[in-house]
Parts: sequence; structure tokens; C-alpha cells
Amino acid sequence: MIHAQAQGGPLEEAELRAWLRLILTPQIGGVTARRLLAALGGPQAVFDAEPRDLSALLAPDDLEALCCPPEGLDAAVSATQGWLAAADPAEGARHVLSLADPRYPQALLQIDNPPLLLFALGELAWLDTPGVAIVGSRHATAQGLDHARAFAQALAEAGLTVVSGLADGIDAAAHEGALQAAEAGGKLPGLGGSTIAVVGTGLDRVYPRKNAALARRIARQGLLLSEFLLGTPPLPPNFPRRNRIVAALGRGTLVVEAALQSGSLITARLAADLGREVLAIPGSIHAPQSRGCHALIKQGAQLVESAADVLDALAWGGVPRSVGGAAPGVSPTGGAEPADPGGADDPVLAAMGHDPVSQDALSARTGLGPAELGARLLELELDGRVARLPGQLFQRRGRA
Repeated sequence: MIHAQAQGGPLEEAELRAWLRLILTPQIGGVTARRLLAALGGPQAVFDAEPRDLSALLAPDDLEALCCPPEGLDAAVSATQGWLAAADPAEGARHVLSLADPRYPQALLQIDNPPLLLFALGELAWLDTPGVAIVGSRHATAQGLDHARAFAQALAEAGLTVVSGLADGIDAAAHEGALQAAEAGGKLPGLGGSTIAVVGTGLDRVYPRKNAALARRIARQGLLLSEFLLGTPPLPPNFPRRNRIVAALGRGTLVVEAALQSGSLITARLAADLGREVLAIPGSIHAPQSRGCHALIKQGAQLVESAADVLDALAWGGVPRSVGGAAPGVSPTGGAEPADPGGADDPVLAAMGHDPVSQDALSARTGLGPAELGARLLELELDGRVARLPGQLFQRRGRA
């Protein structure tokens, strides 16, 4: 049985060193480490144990590796202590949680391979609030980004904490929508939800760099979380690995847009394996970003059209603050409303429909010449009613 960390306070240097040594020891993976901890009670007890006691738990090569302090241990201890000591309360509190810490999120204890250590920047109380994961494509459409922001804002207003991965596209938009709710509703749990960003790097780095300002906002209003040691760069295997944490922290996972080969589908599968709800927003049959969502729906994911659908699926009784006073362009149930339902008052919008379309096709449908149609499309784009997509395509978007 793993011994609990006393009162959930900061790790003492010796204890921190023992946890980092266990993580850094070659050949000792998570499964072996947890077996040792369960048998001996804590990382320091593992290193204090007699070889004859360890030999019953380890293969000879693993036992040899465990007996020698790993390369980089001193640097990791120094970096972690320095990071903790440099905390600025105005930028978010810094924490290192071990598997034995009573503050360690209980939801992560349900997965097969919970992290031995978690690095956190922000308010830990968000880990104890009900969450919903919102994930999707890094190469999202304008409408997909609008949906992610609007759904996240409405769900956070209803008291759910939005969990995502700080990636470009849908992740970033979901964090932004939740922050809008948090910044309007208060800074403490209980006054609506906020957002947790689970990242694939050490917390002393932000990836992608363009999201640095967003990460700072999350640290002040929500929580940044990582299982990776400080200094860890954005290595490709890290991102599928962090998805299990995203899935575990949510009561359900909402996929906004996703290609068929997508990390978002990994998150959805992990959520389903944990018995969580899987939800998806349908899109155009012509958009590659919608095919992953459609595949999930075919496999049994719940099709959702509004935040109210998500709340019903999660059996969550919160009501978005926007009910009775919705922001312009956002429905009381959290879906992005069309700027002009049906586009009946605008021949270009009516001819465009809701799928991506080329200017040549629009010209044929409307009878407008290139100059007149180009000017109207520019007006609609500047007004936020149309998005210009790669390949000289255009698509209607709702205001959010």
C-alpha cells in the first residue's frame, strides 16, 4: 500500500528526490514502479529495501538498474526545486503532487497507468470539480472554432470545468470559451466552471509557443497540468500519452471536429474505455474535419447540437448563465446560432448553404459576376458571417 503524503503539503527534498529517482531509473516503467510502491509503501522505502526483498519483485536487470542513481537525477531535483521556489502568486501557484498525495485527483486513480508525479500551475481545487473534455482538430474550420468556444463557455457557465490539451485549433478555442465564463463569473470554484489544460511538455515550456498568453490566462483562472518533468520538450509520443489524463478528468468527452486519423479519437476511445460518455458534433459530409465525428456517431457516440444536449447526457443539472440573457449570436443552450437563420435575406448566404463552396460555384448559383460577388464575400467575411478557407473556399459561420 502506498503511504499517503502527510496533509498534502509540499514534498520534502528527500521525498521529491526519491520520486524523481524512481521515475528516471531506466527499465523501471510505471507498472513496475507501482508494483514496488504497493509492496513496499513509498519510493524511499523502495530504495531502502534489501536486495533480497527486491529480488522477489524485480528481474535481475531491473534490480541492478534500481540500485544505481540514474543520470540526470541531481539536475531534475534542482530544476524542480527552483521552479517551485520561483512561484509568483499573481501568475498561479505551483505544485508537485505525488501518487501518495491526498490532493492527487481521484479520477486518475481509475486509469491503468496513473502518473507517479503531477506538476500543476494554478488552482488545484479545479481538480475536484466535475469536468467535461472538449477536443478536436488542430486544423479546425472557422465554424468548428466557433462551436468549441460557444459550447465551452455555456458548459463552464453551467458549472462544468472544461478539460483540453492546449493544442492549436479546437483545444485552444475550448479553453478560451471556458475562460470567458470564468472571467465573467468569478475566480473560485463554485461560481461556475473554468478550464484545465493537460499539456505534453514540462510546465516550464508552452507548446505551441503561440499559446503562451493563453497558458498564462489558464494559470491565473484555471489549472495547467503535466506528468512530464520540467524541461521535457514537445516530443510526439507525449501527446497521445497525455490524452488519457484528458479523458479521465472529464465525465464525458465532446469531439467538435476530428479527421479519421486523429488524436481526438484516441481520447474518445479512452473515455469510452473508462465508462465515460462520448459525444460528437456532426458537420458537413464534405469536410475532412467532420469524418471522425461521424465515425464516432456511427459507433454509438451521442450526436449533440447544443450545450443542453451535453448537460442532459452527463446528467448535469447546471444551467448556463446566458439563459435569460444570452450573448448575441449564442443560443441559451450554448450552440452558435446562425447570423441569419437560413440566410433568407441574403442571396449569397442562401446559395452558400452550410458546406464549403468555391467562388465559381457561388457565381453560378447566384448569377453574380466575379467583382460583385467578391465584394459581397469580403463584406460577409469582415462581418464574421463567412470564413475564407484554404483552397479559395468559403463557408458560412455562426457568430460566437
